[in-house]
Amino acid sequence: MEVIIMGIIFGSIFGVFYLYFSTRNKERLALIEKGADASIFMKGKQHTAPIWKVLILNLALLLMGIGIGVFIATLLYNYTTLDDEAIYPATIFFMAGLGLFLGFNMTKNLDKE
Repeated sequence: MEVIIMGIIFGSIFGVFYLYFSTRNKERLALIEKGADASIFMKGKQHTAPIWKVLILNLALLLMGIGIGVFIATLLYNYTTLDDEAIYPATIFFMAGLGLFLGFNMTKNLDKE
């Protein structure tokens, strides 16, 4: 059963990448056949932030979100009568998601510069 599940997961990942690259290749060939300049394929790559800056920014904000989530969950558990089994995961996931959303917006600002 585990082999089937792993096969489905890897097959799905392969299918997504294959579909992405084959479609991109067909679109580029169609544009070249219509006479489009090949430099249009490189326009999006000139003004993007380096990937290491984006990864470090998002990882830092994710870890800060998790830390703040644990801190807020501890405060809520100690000063309210809420159940700790619900407070900790909810607060941690909420703050981690908030950190990733903030990282997404900050990454958009990096791309504009």
